[in-house]
Amino acid sequence: MRAWQFEGAGKPIALNEIPEPEPGPGEVVIDVKAAGLCHSDLMYMEVGAATMPFLPMTQGHENAGVVSALGEGVEGWAVGDLVGVCTSGVRPPAGMFTHGGFADKLVADARDLARVPEGLDPALAALATDAGMTSYHAIIKVGGAAAGMKVGVIGYGGLGQIGTRAAVLAGAEVHVAETKKSVWDLARAAGVAGVVEDAAEWAGQGFDLVVDYAGFDTTQRAIDAIERGGTVVQVGLGLPTFTVTSPTILGKTLVGSLGGTVQDIEEVFDLLLAREIEPAYTEIAFDEIGAGLERLARGEVTGRLVARFGD
Repeated sequence: MRAWQFEGAGKPIALNEIPEPEPGPGEVVIDVKAAGLCHSDLMYMEVGAATMPFLPMTQGHENAGVVSALGEGVEGWAVGDLVGVCTSGVRPPAGMFTHGGFADKLVADARDLARVPEGLDPALAALATDAGMTSYHAIIKVGGAAAGMKVGVIGYGGLGQIGTRAAVLAGAEVHVAETKKSVWDLARAAGVAGVVEDAAEWAGQGFDLVVDYAGFDTTQRAIDAIERGGTVVQVGLGLPTFTVTSPTILGKTLVGSLGGTVQDIEEVFDLLLAREIEPAYTEIAFDEIGAGLERLARGEVTGRLVARFGD
């Protein structure tokens, strides 16, 4: 079968032919139908030569497809079920510690499967397993966005667009900080109260919650925006380190959020199916995944890139 694989430091992702996988106990094989492209894929390849347990490593951690084989002991699932795979579940992250879904087939732990409702497009199901889950978990489950709250979202990309809309649906007054002005109209259409280019403009404005989906020297700006008792949720890791001014964090909460749960994914599935959340995304073919990652690295993507493949 075909697989896009990271082969080592300094090498571009390569399209290889590899053997088809077999499911172990508690596992399923999935015929992948769609896979989202994420900045984490690029990060994995930047640090992967030192941290991955083996090479080459098949990339892709945002996947949806059809169950085609069941391992021993798997219950509650059947061949033909359309599923998404939780990227922060029982199995170590795909594309970093286990083979991912930029391939015709993917092995997953059955406990990490999210059931895709009838009528939901596999491309949307795929992006919901990371861009959806991670953004939703951070702003709703960790940040607690709710009616009566003033909420800021830094970064209106693949994650930020979904987190923003989730907070709007929760009844919060939502503001967005995004340097790419070409997506401002998308943010306004999602129901935000305002858009600025730089979160520094929010300083002293009494936000209850700011979720930073960017992480490009933006954490201090998020802290400056919230009032005492407020919370900053850090999701984006655009830079490997950041600094904050010590006194500005007193009386405030700074917490990181990573991934989410199968339940989060299925809640996002329901919102997507109901068209309460309609993320911007562009479909590409399986053969375009390598070029798609290059586009992502150059900052040329609005929303999400999703590769659609299979019958």
